[in-house]
Amino acid sequence: MLYHLFTYLDREFDVLGAGVFQYISFRAGMATLVSLLIAMIFGGKLIKVLQRKQVGESIRDLGLEGQLEKKGTPTMGGLIILLAILVPTLLFARLDNVYILLMLVSTVWLGLIGFLDDYIKVFKKNKEGLAGRFKILGQVGLGIIVGLTLYFNDDVVVRQYIFSDGSTSAVNASTRWIDVKSMITTIPFRKNNELDYCNLFSFAGPAFQDWTCYLYIPFVILVITAVSNGANITDGIDGLAAGTSAIIGMTLAIFTYVSGNTIFADYLDIMFIPNSGELAIFCLAFVGACVGFLWYNSYPAQVFMGDTGSLAIGGIIAVLSLIVRKELLIPILCGIFLVENLSVMLQVSYFKYTKKKYGEGRRIFKMAPLHHHYQKRGYHESKIVSRFWIMGIMLAILSLATLKLR
Repeated sequence: MLYHLFTYLDREFDVLGAGVFQYISFRAGMATLVSLLIAMIFGGKLIKVLQRKQVGESIRDLGLEGQLEKKGTPTMGGLIILLAILVPTLLFARLDNVYILLMLVSTVWLGLIGFLDDYIKVFKKNKEGLAGRFKILGQVGLGIIVGLTLYFNDDVVVRQYIFSDGSTSAVNASTRWIDVKSMITTIPFRKNNELDYCNLFSFAGPAFQDWTCYLYIPFVILVITAVSNGANITDGIDGLAAGTSAIIGMTLAIFTYVSGNTIFADYLDIMFIPNSGELAIFCLAFVGACVGFLWYNSYPAQVFMGDTGSLAIGGIIAVLSLIVRKELLIPILCGIFLVENLSVMLQVSYFKYTKKKYGEGRRIFKMAPLHHHYQKRGYHESKIVSRFWIMGIMLAILSLATLKLR
């Protein structure tokens, strides 16, 4: 909103200082500051409201140290994160940008699904919350919206450079270029790292190239569902999901900025995605929201984000990765989420297998997800969270290294 207002004032009345809103870096910095302030100021007020409403977390006794002490801690704290993302984005981002609109829809969509789940748990006293099939249905619905938008919207383009022999490339900048609809993505650590989804059916002939959307949209659904559920599973101890997401968000902010800036894209020899630089504002609002939430969620937590926050932050990370064509980097960038997800899948699968084969279920881990395994081994929550953050930073650095290591 402020971008459009100050652009108008600068153009029509030449208002002193109004032109600064043309700079993404300024607006991104302001979005970070405002999101931090909203999370820290509004967060305290919301916690008091939740306490008055007795919106407390129901704790199952899993035999973990200090677990029962958390009984009654307010949940639905994800509302703090959502507000701290949405308000700065609406204030400082360009609202005519398709990517910003897509991120706003994704945030609200998954936030509502998570809120409904928390509402059923807290106010309807149903510990199971929203039925799993309805959560999946909501994630699939968002995946379809995102997939169709990225595949068919005319504003979703990449820049193809034209060379003297008539060939084109999304990297290796030349003086001649054209912005085209393309389903190109990038393969990490590969020199000629372009992968065109349209070519996946090339072996079957030109008639089958139109089948790309039938492969791409299910892939988008898979990515959104997997990352969203991974963040949800990771949200098991104080500060883990919020801190890990802030690290991932900062990494994606760098990716969005360099991918949307012709100078950096040319220097790094990476794909230039027109108008994607605006997403740096959203990313830094996201980072500010997560860091601001840690003010209350770090050990010992005064509030839990609940599914309202965890489903939303996972979906946000997934959609951002898809927009900047870094979805194949998710196993590295979101390595913490991946490991947490895999630990649950392995634990359940092995238990069922051994129960069928030996008559009794056996476990790989003392408890799943993985952070509970370390709790069972006697590690304190804060130490587990700190070490997971360190691993998250290492994975983020490795992800950024793909900009040059090819």
